[in-house]
Formats: sequence, C-alpha cells, structure tokens
Amino acid sequence: MSLAFLFFLFELLSNCRQVATCSSFEFSKGHGRVGCILNRVPWWRGKISSPLSLSSLSGHSDRMNCPSHFRFLALVCGVVAFFQTMTVCVFGSEPWQVGLARESILPTEPIWMSGYASRDRPAEGTPRTELWAKATVLKDAANRIGVILSLDILGFGSDVSTAICSAIMEKASLERSQIFINASHTHTGPVVGNNLGSMYFFSEVEAEKIERYTEFLIEQSVSAVTRALQGLQDATLSYGIGQARFGVNRRNNPEMLVPKLRFEGELKGPFDYSVPVLRIADSDQRTVGILFGYACHATTLSDYQWSGDYPGYAQQFVEARYPRAMAQFIAGCGADINPLPRRKAALAVGYGGELARSVSDVLRGVMESLEPQLETRYSVTNLRFENVPGRDRLLRDAASEDRYVVSRARKWLKVIDAGGVIPSSYEYPISWWRLGNSMNFVGMGGEVVVEYALAIKQLYGAATWVAGYSHDVMAYIPSKRIWLEGGYEGATSMIYYGQPDRWSETVEDDVLSAVQSLAR
Repeated sequence: MSLAFLFFLFELLSNCRQVATCSSFEFSKGHGRVGCILNRVPWWRGKISSPLSLSSLSGHSDRMNCPSHFRFLALVCGVVAFFQTMTVCVFGSEPWQVGLARESILPTEPIWMSGYASRDRPAEGTPRTELWAKATVLKDAANRIGVILSLDILGFGSDVSTAICSAIMEKASLERSQIFINASHTHTGPVVGNNLGSMYFFSEVEAEKIERYTEFLIEQSVSAVTRALQGLQDATLSYGIGQARFGVNRRNNPEMLVPKLRFEGELKGPFDYSVPVLRIADSDQRTVGILFGYACHATTLSDYQWSGDYPGYAQQFVEARYPRAMAQFIAGCGADINPLPRRKAALAVGYGGELARSVSDVLRGVMESLEPQLETRYSVTNLRFENVPGRDRLLRDAASEDRYVVSRARKWLKVIDAGGVIPSSYEYPISWWRLGNSMNFVGMGGEVVVEYALAIKQLYGAATWVAGYSHDVMAYIPSKRIWLEGGYEGATSMIYYGQPDRWSETVEDDVLSAVQSLAR
C-alpha cells in the first residue's frame, strides 16, 4: 500500500462516521466522477456530480478538522494513488484470493497434429512456442471458488473434459459449475482424444500415441489446477476491454482480396474486435495474472511445427512485458473469423504482438475494479439434429467417394450393429459466471460463430465476456443466418466432427434461450 493511499485513508477516517466500499474512478468521454468514496464523506456529499477538478477540492474547509494544507495533500495524494492502482478498496471485507499455475502440455514424442484434414504425417521440427495448461483459481469473500483452465490445443470432446473436471471435482470438492475449461483452438497443436474423430486415419501405433498423450494432457491439467488451489494469495481484480482488428469474417471476405478490402475500408462483418482483459494484482498491486481473449481462429499457421499460433505468441509477449504475471488466453466466438492474411510465421508473431499491445493498453488505462463476489452457473441443453440417419442412408454414405463421409457412416453403423441407438440430440454445455457486480463471463461449447457473442452482448451489455470453445468442442454452432446459407460452418463441418447430421433449424433459438435461462 502506497504512502499516498495511507494519507487518503487517514483523511477519510478523520471525516467519516462510516466507511463503505469504495468504487474506482470511472471516465466516459472525458467526464469523470469519484464513485462513492467522497460521497461517503459528509462534507463532499452531493458535491461531485461534475468532473473532478482542482477547483472542486476547495471551498469546504469550514467542516474539516485537520490543517488545510494536510487535508489538501491527503486528498490529492489519494486521487493520485487511485489513478495508479485503479483498484477497489473494500473495508471490512475479505479480498479476493487467487492462485495461478501452469504445466507444459507439449507432446514428448512426435504425434499427429489437429486442425487440418490435409496433414499426412505427425509433427516434426522444433516447436515454435511452448504449449500450456494454465489454471487461474478465484476465491471470493464468501469462500466461493471458480477454476479457469485454458489449454493450448485445438479442442477436446466431452470424454476429455469430463475426465479433467471429474478429477478436479473429486480433489477439491467442487461442483461442475465451478470449472471453466477453454481451448485456444490452435491448429498447430496435437490431436486429443476422440475430437474430430472422422477427420483422421491413423495406424494403430499413431492411435496409441494419441491415447498416451490424452492421458498426459488430463494429468497435466489436473496438476495445474491442484497447484493453483494450493497457492491462493490475497489479490484484487479489475476488468477492461481493448481492441484488435486482424480478425476477418472468412465467409464474407475472399481471402485473396482481404488486403485490398482492408486498405479500402470495405471489409464485411459481422466481427467482434473486442479484447476483454482481466487483471489480477497481488497485495502490493503488482500484476501477477492477466487473462485476455479474442474472437478469431488460431489458423495463421498450418505446418508441422508445434505452436500456440498467435495466442501463444500473444501470451509470450504479455509475459515479457509483465514478467511477474502469468498470461492466459481465452478463445472467443470466432468460428467464422480468421486471421488474414495468414500462412507465414511472421504473421502469427505479428498478430500476437498486436493482441499483446491491446492488452497492455488496457492494463495502462483505467480498469473497472471487481468486488470479491463470485457466482458460477452451468447447465446443458439438448440441441436436436435435423435428421437421424437410418441404416439405408448410412450404407449409401459408406460407399461414398468422400473418405470423411465414409468414416462417419462407419462410426454410426458400428453403433447400430452393436444394438445401440443413434442420438437425436446432443447435450450442449453453457456456463455463466458473474465476477463482482458488473462482469459477466459466458462459456459456450463448440465452435461458436461471432453472431452469438454480439447477440449476448446486446442483451447483457458490451462488457460481457463471451467465450466459445469451452467445456466440450463437439461441432460448429451456426447462427440461423449461417444455417440457412449452409456451407462449412452451417452444415458440412459436422462430417469431420462425426456428428450424425447437422443441427436443426432452431439451433440459434435453442442456444440463446438456454443462455437467457442460465442468466436469470
């Protein structure tokens, strides 16, 4: 705690009968106001509706008990301290407690990479970046706990997320709603479990490698969370939003024309340029944790070297700028957004740098402090498939010239032959967290297109943080518009995910209704 802030506390305690929760400075379009801090001081109440200025710090000396020069110094120093720390001061309340930890999830042997069906061999060469499982554990003043786990992989199915979450729940006596798990969606990471099972054609040897890696991933993920739980320390949290503009709607902008369209200001949306940032500071107000997100595919790279793509580089750059901190990337709703242009390592580095600069800009600015209050909710809703294929259709598909269609058909024929039933719906996961009194943190399963984030922000405020690739990455989640248009995100991607058919036409209504029910 700074000397200036101690002066400010002395001034408050000298002139108030009651000291309540203090809110941070808030500024909008050049107008500022000191929240409840000075309104709680009798001689300031009602005096701060206009922007704070030096002139507003005079004219009230008749009700002060301290020498005027000391009062003035204390107040000015207090104001400066608040600008420096940009944090909430909560008197008579327990602070947040936060634990941070990471474990490497870089494969220890060459295995198949996930993301592109065109790959024909395992990974090779020197990794460009490390791959991490990173865990942030939040504990509020009422001892409620939330775990945020991020993985530098393309995705994971319910088999992997259930294994990770079950182990964490057992070790820490937590409920499923208290665990938020997200994949960065890098396309230069390893295949995990059964995710995108109809896309790959492995030998038994390669399949065994992937099985071993999946067990390793689960162990490392649980280890990161366990260590974070063991390292809880007092902390303050603050939230802000920046902007990065390299994400391009890939359905509405031909890739080859993107440089020209960008230069002419003619790129077509929808898109979400927002960069949500959560800052975690220790008791000395040093930044120790930085969570940030962006809604854009991690598809800059498509070669055979391990990397976190632009999110991996962004985390490296943020940590270089804030060496005490762990940076953690949370993938947004960018299923129809690509980093364009792409396919060069220098571009991945550049996009990572742009994102890191946006994060740093937010951290240097005025952020909204979050009170130590946490609420976590989680639910699943049944998303229906348009049709359930019968044996005749599956037999026709099994004779297709498209080997991915064949792979999916054989998968479901095995189910039928074993006496099973092809499901008519899928249990789709959604989480809704609330941090403090103002930050909503939404996690949605699957590869969610950007229109969902925009719709949810319209409902619950632009400060709402909406993440895709969370809890279970089972398929693309198209909007009604994209469902009607069809194409990869609207229909054919379901083949590679091995789902029996595309979603029903009501998918958008069903998902948004589930989000609204959870938010109530």
